[in-house]
Amino acid sequence: MIDDEVAARLREICLGLPEAAEKPFGGHTAPSYRVREKLFVMTSEDGRSMTFKAGPGVQEAMVSAQPDRFFVPDYVGGKGWLGARLDVEQDWDELDELIRDSYRLVAPKRLAALLDSAG
Repeated sequence: MIDDEVAARLREICLGLPEAAEKPFGGHTAPSYRVREKLFVMTSEDGRSMTFKAGPGVQEAMVSAQPDRFFVPDYVGGKGWLGARLDVEQDWDELDELIRDSYRLVAPKRLAALLDSAG
């Protein structure tokens, strides 16, 4: 299961975004985060990784530069989603920005604009 400290940090980042909600995905029990029912972060059942939507070119750049931290996830990798290992040392400022980018990609424009005007 996901480490408590890691889960708390992830929850704080995700739920700090406008209208974000925590809700498991499908039959899974691991935390997932949505805005208006659209997923922007999913955590794995074993708590060792998370996946999130990434902009064009980001997946390839992150995986090739830091394969110890990032990977192309099964099922959604072909749609541009990026995986991050949570059981290795992470740069939480970088993850925060990647999560915000994922949110921007799925959130309605009005909510994404709120995020941009707040920061």
